[in-house]
Amino acid sequence: MATPRCGAPGSGPSVAAVLRRFLPPFTGPLSPHTRQVLRRLSRCHTGQLGWTLWQCEACSAAHWRPQGCGDRHCPECTARAREAWLDRQQQALLPVRYYHWVFTLPAVLRPLALQNPKALYTLLFDAAAATLLQFGAERFGVRLGLTALLHTWGQNLMDHPHLHCLVTGGGLTAEDPPQWRGPPQDQYLFPVRAVAALFAGKFLSGLEQLRTEGTLQFHGRLTAWGDPAVWQRTLNALRGTPWIVFAKGSVVGPESVLQYLGRYTHRVAISNGRLLRMDERTVTFRYKDYRNGDALREMTLDGAEFIRRFALHVLPAGFTKIRHYGLLGNNRRSRDIPAARTALAESRWRVDLAPSKAIPAAKPEPSTCPRCDSDELVCVARLDASGRFTPLQRGARGLRLRTGEPPRIWDSS
Repeated sequence: MATPRCGAPGSGPSVAAVLRRFLPPFTGPLSPHTRQVLRRLSRCHTGQLGWTLWQCEACSAAHWRPQGCGDRHCPECTARAREAWLDRQQQALLPVRYYHWVFTLPAVLRPLALQNPKALYTLLFDAAAATLLQFGAERFGVRLGLTALLHTWGQNLMDHPHLHCLVTGGGLTAEDPPQWRGPPQDQYLFPVRAVAALFAGKFLSGLEQLRTEGTLQFHGRLTAWGDPAVWQRTLNALRGTPWIVFAKGSVVGPESVLQYLGRYTHRVAISNGRLLRMDERTVTFRYKDYRNGDALREMTLDGAEFIRRFALHVLPAGFTKIRHYGLLGNNRRSRDIPAARTALAESRWRVDLAPSKAIPAAKPEPSTCPRCDSDELVCVARLDASGRFTPLQRGARGLRLRTGEPPRIWDSS
């Protein structure tokens, strides 16, 4: 049977295959957590992480399938998590226009973020959310709702931390009962330069607080930043530099909002579909050249350099990269969403929407039976990496014994 490849048939190599080839000889600095994540990704669908046993209900054939790694950094294993997440968000969608904002960390601060990822990425979330919520309170007297998603990469795999925020077009007032209030229909949400200036001020204030608390670490070329005079000059330069914030437009309707969110949630640094070629020494992938009209180009990197760049985007353990604020906050959602729907019932900010469709359920990974091509497949058992066999359906233990063969990789594509 053929060895399965991540990605569509006929595509280039997989991230897992690249890691299997170039991670073992890689000698660059990696934290224990990052190396552990990369090793787990390299074992995805190899059988080293265990197996699942599937039975075809049409022809009764039994088939083994190597398990995926399930890691959030893996381009193969994020589809189910994405669909489950979108299904939960569907329950909180409101009949209003949503606005898309992007907050970018200045290039001079990116090395500091790599040395202090948890602190700097958290501050990026906090400063952007506080900025938007403050504008909502001051301009409209309301509490907005927003969802923020962290990306740390650019198309060339270099570090480029930025936050995508989807913001409700208005929010709830503090009245009893609360009312919905927002911008005029022909007006954009907030002025971009004013938002960028407030965001910069909040971020730099938070950055100074982190240094005062002793939270920040300065290593290598940033060692000089530990000197108070150098630090102050750096902050002064950042205060005098325009910060980049994009207002990328707006979307209306549950299908459009979910589709929009789906473009950004559960993305990883590079998808398997962008990988084109791999040889004994290099990896070639496709990227968009944003400086030249989004032209598609190819980039070839030494295998070690590809590993170094990919490793830049492994998030700290337990770090939450999708967060909700305001009336969409997890601690307020159950109360504020019903109140918002009531307030919007007769509101001029309401946008009449067609009933939303259910998010399609993810299909089982093996889509068709290799013997009879039926899609009537049922997962009946698991065999973990230690060799422990766990039946999931009645009779699965006997089924396994009747196969009379060790697990073999099944490529359902």
